[in-house]
Order: sequence, then C-alpha cells, then structure tokens
Amino acid sequence: MNEIILKTENMCVSYGKKNILKNIDICIEKNKITAIIGPSGCGKSTFLKSLNRTVEEYGGKIEGSIYLNGQNILSMPLQTIRNTIGMVFQTPVVFPFSIYKNMTYAPIYYGEKNKDRLNEIVISNLKKSGLYDEVKNDLNMQASKLSGGQQQRLVIARCLTVNPEIILLDEPCSALDIKNTAHIEKMLMELKKEYTIVIVTHNLAQAKRIADNVVFMEEGSVIETGTPSKIFNNPVDLRTQEYIIYMNN
Repeated sequence: MNEIILKTENMCVSYGKKNILKNIDICIEKNKITAIIGPSGCGKSTFLKSLNRTVEEYGGKIEGSIYLNGQNILSMPLQTIRNTIGMVFQTPVVFPFSIYKNMTYAPIYYGEKNKDRLNEIVISNLKKSGLYDEVKNDLNMQASKLSGGQQQRLVIARCLTVNPEIILLDEPCSALDIKNTAHIEKMLMELKKEYTIVIVTHNLAQAKRIADNVVFMEEGSVIETGTPSKIFNNPVDLRTQEYIIYMNN
C-alpha cells in the first residue's frame, strides 16, 4: 500500500434536508492519479468540492472526517486547506489580466515581492503545465486571448504557484478537443511525480489511460474502488458492471 495523503471516514454531505453523499470512505494515495467516475448527478463533483471544503461555500454541510496527512481538515484554517489542496473547475476561469499577472496573483497575495522569485515561479510552473514554450514571448498578453485548452493549462499552472500537495480537477477536458485533451493528460502524468491528483471524469477511456486508482460512485455512495484493470475488466459489483457496459455502448 502506498502512502495515504487524504482519507475520508463516514463522510456525508447535505444541502439542507437533501443528502448528497452518504458515508464515503476513501483513501487517496500520494503521488497517484485517482479518477472518480459514475453517472451524472451521483455526487462526483460534490465529493471533489468537499475535499477542500469548497462545498461549504455553496451551502453544503460536511459531516464525518476528512484527514489530510492525518489531520482532520474540518478543524483546519480554510487558507491552509486551500493552499494545500488546489482546485481546477470544468470551465477555466482566467483572471482579466495578462498571463504574467494571472501567474503572480497568488504569490503576491501571499506576500512574495521579489521580482526574480516571481519570474522564477511564473516560468517554472508554466513549464510544468507545458504552456511556457507557447506563451514565453507573450506573457503580457491578456489571458482571455488564449485558446480554451491553453486557458485550462494556465489555470492549472496558476494553481501550482502556491505549492499545493494535492490538485483536484473537475472534468478539466470535457470541453476540449482530442489534441488539447492529450496535452492535459500528458501534463497530469508528469505532475503526479510532484503532486497528488484527483480527477472527476466522464471519459472512461481517459480514466483507463491516466489513473492509478479508480473510484466508481452511484447515488451518493462509493460502490467500488480499485485499479483501472480491476474496475474496467473485472468489476465485482453488478452496478459497476452495468455502468461500464452502458458507457461502452
């Protein structure tokens, strides 16, 4: 068993009287890609947003426990959690500034003033996202002028500027073409050497290609977890089998 960086125990999430997640027990391994799959509306995105307590900003209530390196995040300062567990949403949200300002926004906010250090942060993280060679001569260009795929990679690079340990991605490739999806997947395979990645995806082929572990959810519950080989080729639960057959037809 690899090192566990994030673990949930009996985690439940509700909005008012509506229960969305029920008794979720999951272990997330360090420096691995964990893919969350399941039908629309089963709670995948809610689960993801719970891992850094973003769900609370939408009116959700978390019960149970979420442990980050052994410490329950429900008793940790939100700023510490958000620095440690970054999140990238389905639609890339670039700030209405230049590429350079997008990349330096968080470091400056957290007190970094050294120009050389800021330049280093920009270059190193754009390189990690595979975007640097495409934009190195246009860092003062408005970020909104980048293509959709480039914007998504910029948002991921921006997420890295605060040195998170974990990156949460909610269907980051759903609006992208094959070429940009391949860019993102290649980048994630490289990033897992330094970061732990949890990705919600509706694309089973993507989960097969990049995931080390797969979690199948249905109706707010975790039905089955395992390696891609186990989940896609030899699932134990009938519900997992039926979902994979349905998605492959």
